[in-house]
This record gives sequence, structure tokens and C-alpha cells, in this order.
Amino acid sequence: MNANSIFTPGLVAAQQPTWPNADELKAAVRELESFPPLVFAGECDNLKKRIGQAALGNAFWLQGGDCAETFAAATADSIRNRIKTILQMAAVLQYFSSLPVLKVGRMAGQFAKPRSNETETREGVTLPAYRGDAVNDLEFTKQARTPDPKRLVRVYNTSSATLNLVRAFTQGGFADLRQVHSWNKGFTADARFSARYEEMANEIGRAIQFMQSAGVDPESFKSVDFYSSHEALILEYEKALTRIDSRTNNPYDVSAHFVWIGERTRQLDGAHMDFAEKIHNPIGVKLGPKSKPEEVLAIVKKLNPTNEPGRLTFITRMGAGLVREKLPPLIEAVTKSEAVILWVCDPMHGNTHEAPSGYKTRRFEDVIDEVKGFFEVHKKMGTHPGGIHIELTGDDVTECVGGGEAIGYEDLSSRYETACDPRLNHTQSLELAFLVAEMLRDRKK
Repeated sequence: MNANSIFTPGLVAAQQPTWPNADELKAAVRELESFPPLVFAGECDNLKKRIGQAALGNAFWLQGGDCAETFAAATADSIRNRIKTILQMAAVLQYFSSLPVLKVGRMAGQFAKPRSNETETREGVTLPAYRGDAVNDLEFTKQARTPDPKRLVRVYNTSSATLNLVRAFTQGGFADLRQVHSWNKGFTADARFSARYEEMANEIGRAIQFMQSAGVDPESFKSVDFYSSHEALILEYEKALTRIDSRTNNPYDVSAHFVWIGERTRQLDGAHMDFAEKIHNPIGVKLGPKSKPEEVLAIVKKLNPTNEPGRLTFITRMGAGLVREKLPPLIEAVTKSEAVILWVCDPMHGNTHEAPSGYKTRRFEDVIDEVKGFFEVHKKMGTHPGGIHIELTGDDVTECVGGGEAIGYEDLSSRYETACDPRLNHTQSLELAFLVAEMLRDRKK
């Protein structure tokens, strides 16, 4: 059953495509409304409970994946490599922190992106901006850049295929902790972290062998819970995939376990916040350096008036140079309100700049510095640094400069493959995991 009638009509929805054909849009929405759920309400509730534990300092949130998924990149190899990278990062974080790690992919739905400008101009030709494969194509032609609502149906089908493969990998033995060594195959770009990972894998292997010899049931090591997430941006898609749960009669967005509202669409009186308010999924909200304490408290009141643990996550994206200044007032206000919130650091979006060659890039050192600032602020304020939100790929791309591989501006062109924002590659992601694990281990010293 579709639950579209629960949403307040007539509200302004920011960052929406200008669909050229209303009848084609209605047809796509009707088709989406007829499809089965991609995820289930009970799974969303399970994640919400675990987020509540993380908010209290008893778990750590790891969210990673593509800036913007593309239909062409939804291959078995690409999906497997992303999952493997997240599993490796989670193993490192859990091993050094002794905290359960919530594994959440920016995948199976992250096909749309907000844009600063409605149009793009090249050599005197102006066309609609690329808004992700959910809306139009990256190719710079009039036909490719014209928003096409049929793409929303393709988002569903591609997300369904991706989730099928994710479930196979995470439940069918690939994610078995006893396979921790095999996840490292091909990881040779930086011998420092390869050797360190192998050392950790050996320790995990010995611990598992000890437990088996002591008669401990190893079944819990065979599979992992892996949750899907994306920005709830294109409201026609999200509303069409909202269903009433037969157990509780509550509405859930069954396009993903966790959805977030972005910095550009979180107007308190806007359609996106109304959507987030009505669904019962766990919700994230991005907060940038211009966020004010009173604004944050208003978001808490709107989205989690009953203070349900796990319901609301704040994902902060301040930038390395501002996080130590801008984050404390927000945490202080929320702490005084006694709201139970999971605080997550997005060290990617506030640290983007243009390389001399024109490529959009990020410095690995800035990413690390923002995470350090995030941890420093929470330690000073006596609160829990609850997680990280990373744009990454399992492939050896050259999109972010720096790190152990010392990628320079001159290297960006060799494997710059992103459709939108620059991502950490496999090596940089694992390097980040080791550095964050050290911060977690030392957080109470």
C-alpha cells in the first residue's frame, strides 16, 4: 500500500529536477508504487536500536560508499570491492576499539545528487546540470542531460540487484571473519598497511581458534548485518517507496534502511523535512559550518519529539579548518537538551577544492584532520564520537591527493573515475581506518 497521503501537500521541495513530461513522471511513480519493498520495516527497527546503542557510546558507526552511484558501475566486482573495503575498515575499527561496528553502505540508492547550479555551460553551450543517474546522464548533450523519469524505475531495479548481491556477500560466507585474510588479496599498494592488516588478521584468527577450542559457537562470525543508506533527495522516488508496515501501521521508506536529509534540503518548513518527520526509519541530517544551535534544536524537536534512541543522527561536515570552532556549540546545545543523538563525522564534503588541473579533489590530510578535530571536540565535551561517513571506492582510483601512496595533483588524471565528488581509494580507506581506530582506542585516555 502506498502512503503518499500522509505527507503535507504544497510544501516547497528544494533541489528537485525539472521533469519535462508530467505524464511520464506519473507513470514512473505508479510503477514504483506497485513494486515490493527493497528493505523491510523490521530491519530498519533493528538498525534504529543499534544506532541508539552507538549514541550512548556502545558501538561505532561506519558509513561508506560512492559519492553518486552510476548504473554502469553497478557490477559484481565493483559492489564486492566496496563491501570488502568496508568490511576491512570495520574489522580494523572493531579490533582496536573493542566496540561493535555498524556497517552501512552509501549504496543501493545513492543515484541522485544536489547541485549548486541548475545548469552547466561548456564552450558557450548551456545544458541542465548532471543530477545523478536517477535524473539524467553525465554525457554533455541535450538528450543526455534532459531529466527522464524512467530513470527512477531503473534506480529501483539497479538498487534491487545491488541489494541482492550485498545480501549474498554478507550472509553467504564472504563476510565470515575467518576469511579476514582473503579480504586482503590484491591489497599491496602500500606495504605498511598491508603488513599491519595481516598482523591484525593473524591475531583475529588466533582468537577465533581459541574460542573454537573452548567450545564457543562460531556461528556469529559467519555473517554480518550490512545496512543500506542514501540521501532522500528525489521525493517522487522516496514517497512512491513509502509503505505502511503491517505490524505497526507506521509508514516506512522501504527504499533503504537509513536515509538522510542534506545540507541543502533541510529547511524546517520544506517538503524534505516533512517527509523525514512522517517516516519511521532512522534518519540522518547533515550539518554544515553555518548551522546554529537553535536550528539544530528545532530539528531535534521536529524529527524526534519523543527522544527515541536511534531515531536521529547528526552528520557534521564542517571542514578541517572549522570543525574545532563550529561543532562545540551544537554539541553543547543538544547535550543540554538531553536529546539522545548519534554524532557522525563526514570529513569529505567540507574539504573539497579544485586542483590546478581543474579536477575536483580532497587532501587526505584534511580528511584526517577533520576526524581528529571531531574526536578532540567530543573528548573535551565528554560526549561520544559516534562514527564516520566516508565517500570511498574499493578500486585503486586517483581522486584524493595525499595519503600513504602520496598521490599528487599530477596523478589525478591517471584514474579519475568518479561521476561527481572525489572518493578515497581502497588503500586510503584502510589507512583512514587504522588512524581512526587509534583515535577510538585512545578516546578515554
